[in-house]
Amino acid sequence: MGIRFIKIGSLYFVGGVILGIVMGMTDSFRYTSAHAHINLLGWVSMALFGLIYHVFPQSAIGKLATAHFWLHNIGLPLMLLGMIAFAAGNEGLGVPFMSAGGTIVVLATVIFAINMFVNLNKAQKEAR
Repeated sequence: MGIRFIKIGSLYFVGGVILGIVMGMTDSFRYTSAHAHINLLGWVSMALFGLIYHVFPQSAIGKLATAHFWLHNIGLPLMLLGMIAFAAGNEGLGVPFMSAGGTIVVLATVIFAINMFVNLNKAQKEAR
């Protein structure tokens, strides 16, 4: 699970850097929100998830980790499509994509937190 998150996170990093360079070269910053979220929720968060799952492998096994992985990787692209639609002036498309994607990412985040508390509490008890 950790390796999966790191690999996908690195793809978001490439995308975020390319988008940032294109915006800088064209002096057009209408997609700044998408750029920031690609880098933060795509690259940084996924790389951290990957490292955490690697350091605590017991948390990477099971339904919580699997649900976290798929929900984050479904919700984030939907959310980004919504941001891009908003930036392009299409609120009719932006609202449903942002609403659905954002809600799914929040759910993924809550599942990650639950997974950490459940599995790291077990690891802490075993370490005693």
